[in-house]
Amino acid sequence: MGKAGAARKLASAAAYGGGGLSVLGAGLFGVMKVEAKVARKAIGRTSDEPPPDATGWYGRGRPGPALKIALLGDSSAAGYGVDLVTETPGAVLANGIAENADRRVYLREFCKVGAESSGLAGQIDRALPIEPDVAVILIGANDVTHTVLPSQSVRHLSEGVRRLAEAGVQVVVGTCPDLGTIKPIAPPLKQVARAWSRRLAAAQTIAVIKEGGRTVSLGSILGPEFLAAPALLFGPDQFHPSAEGYQALANVLLPSALAALGLAPDDEALPEAYRGEGVLPIAAAAVQAVNTPGTELGGTEVAGNRAGVRGLWVELRHRRRRPQSAGEGPDAEDTDDAHDEPGSDPPVVTAS
Repeated sequence: MGKAGAARKLASAAAYGGGGLSVLGAGLFGVMKVEAKVARKAIGRTSDEPPPDATGWYGRGRPGPALKIALLGDSSAAGYGVDLVTETPGAVLANGIAENADRRVYLREFCKVGAESSGLAGQIDRALPIEPDVAVILIGANDVTHTVLPSQSVRHLSEGVRRLAEAGVQVVVGTCPDLGTIKPIAPPLKQVARAWSRRLAAAQTIAVIKEGGRTVSLGSILGPEFLAAPALLFGPDQFHPSAEGYQALANVLLPSALAALGLAPDDEALPEAYRGEGVLPIAAAAVQAVNTPGTELGGTEVAGNRAGVRGLWVELRHRRRRPQSAGEGPDAEDTDDAHDEPGSDPPVVTAS
């Protein structure tokens, strides 16, 4: 079975309740169960304290109405391991959107350190009342290290994206990174983790696009930047990103978040072939995205049709990175008011 076929099988298993285990094999699953425990002990903890909460208002002095962003997922969304709120991916993303959109931005964190895809439903329950314009989701790595069946992971994500889309929320999902690049994960687990996480990322992509969201591939932990400077971009536990790593993560997501909000530059209106952009069948596009970090995929139409004989049509984009925005924390004058919004509870971001 080819990679595209494996991704389709995982996504189908999630949709119809199948196990999906045969895609990777029962033997690999058994290895993961044993070796993952060893890896988790090697990774350890960066801190017993929860990361700074980036919830609040950004873009002081800019006009309204404010854009509302819900940040959901796991430690990669929360910024586990950093000391300053300005170093969290939420703050970097909110500052970037405020600057590029020239609008006030209200970011609300619902992410939780240690969260698996099964925890998304509860996060979405709390996010929907604030009526976000866009939800950014980072999830999947803990599913791999805790050996959750890929079909189960994808099913939870699919259901979550469907709920958000039905509520009129734009959705951007950073797919599962390639855990084969993580230093504490040793062979043979490294090879298994790479295959598992890449196929999970491809299946996540297919499921998200089917439900109306768009995805951004995080690939090999953001690709060459991390491989070239692991000491700089990884934190002390060698598993979670450092402050510089989270900044790189947010900068990869920023152009796609802007596009989801309808704020992409005019010169990015159409795919550009010379940048490797174009329209592909969904499974082929998903596999290509896994191998090229930073690739954005979203549903499109060809001759008025969403699908062809090989499945949904997908627009593959390599959006241009934006200049780094000033590192501002949430506006203290507005943060208290934001927490008082009807139907919202204080965010919970705890280590696990």
